Amino acid sequence: MKRFRSQQMIVTVHGTSLKKMMVLAVLGCMMMFILIGLMTSLKPEYRISSSSVNNVTNHFPEEMFVHVLSFENHYFSQGLPKEQQKTNYSSVLFRMATSINPDDPRSLLGGELPGFALYDSKIIVAGEGTDYTNMPYESAPPLEVMLAEREASLESLHQADKDNEEKPVPPPKMTTGGKKVVYIYQTHTYESYLPALKGVTDPDLAFHRTVNVTKVGQKLAEEMEKRGIGAEESNVDIQKKLAEKGMKYYQSYDMSRETVVEAMAHNRDLQYFIDIHRDSRRRKYTTVTINGVDYARIAFIIGGENAKYEKNLQLATELHRLLQKKYPGLSRGVIEKKGAGTNGKFNQDLSENAILVEIGGVDNTFQELFRTATALADVFSEYYWQAEKVQAPAPSQKQ
Repeated sequence: MKRFRSQQMIVTVHGTSLKKMMVLAVLGCMMMFILIGLMTSLKPEYRISSSSVNNVTNHFPEEMFVHVLSFENHYFSQGLPKEQQKTNYSSVLFRMATSINPDDPRSLLGGELPGFALYDSKIIVAGEGTDYTNMPYESAPPLEVMLAEREASLESLHQADKDNEEKPVPPPKMTTGGKKVVYIYQTHTYESYLPALKGVTDPDLAFHRTVNVTKVGQKLAEEMEKRGIGAEESNVDIQKKLAEKGMKYYQSYDMSRETVVEAMAHNRDLQYFIDIHRDSRRRKYTTVTINGVDYARIAFIIGGENAKYEKNLQLATELHRLLQKKYPGLSRGVIEKKGAGTNGKFNQDLSENAILVEIGGVDNTFQELFRTATALADVFSEYYWQAEKVQAPAPSQKQ
């Protein structure tokens, strides 16, 4: 034991205590280096990233963040309803530990019952008859099932084209001047319809290489062109490219993302991006009769995990409103999808004007689908020209 004397005090330092402190410091440094080494050697998908932080914060209710801000500024707490001004911290801790929300039984059942995760979707705007029992969903069979050869009935396709030609559209008063401003594509290229497939009655087999949802996309582009809106329809076969690269069906959005990014790079005039899909629901949910004529119903899907969510939601909601006004019952509403078991972005983070549209279901005919494509082009053109009018510079701003 050593003693150090000064004029005012005597400090005693035990050698064993000093040794312990040094050992603890060395061990602390070793643990820190080991921890850093583990974190940097992990595969990218297991490292701490913005997405993993996002997954953790998803367990926190929105009002809790307001409470955190109110610690510094009490005025924030006044923006909450009275029933939400107190946070149940035990519930929050339970959600963090178990991923189960005590206030939502779907969080427990969704992990235990196959297919129940479908109900993680959220109805933002409900169309006529839309509830949580009949929301849109898409079956995902193995890629080889979609690539299998099936005989298609082209008669219905030709008849649909003929019926559509009998209703000419007057020349548009305004045009985009040859510019292609709308990009239409299909992430699930082979999604088809049973009435167009000979001898196929199983909805899980409603897929075809050529007679599929791309025909609906082509019709939508044609109808937009008739209304003066330049539209480009993608001819990229997403499912074929997946097979060529050995990728899985759930990676379809990764492949279509490349297509959209490439289109954006080649054409700076593109402003709107529409991904056309086909629902797996049966006819009673996907068909509506308007003025004695059958239409394939529409559902707008918005990814809840992208930074441009609010703008995309605004676009889908406005199109739904216009459809309700001109074609009552045609829109099934606006659905938000996010969480486990779904993409959550649907490439909508690439643009503020990106939407996914489910047109019809497995039982709809091309006559019904083409009528709906015409109706969608009709309301979209109304929305587009109104938006152009609002965004146009005032006379004093023009050069």
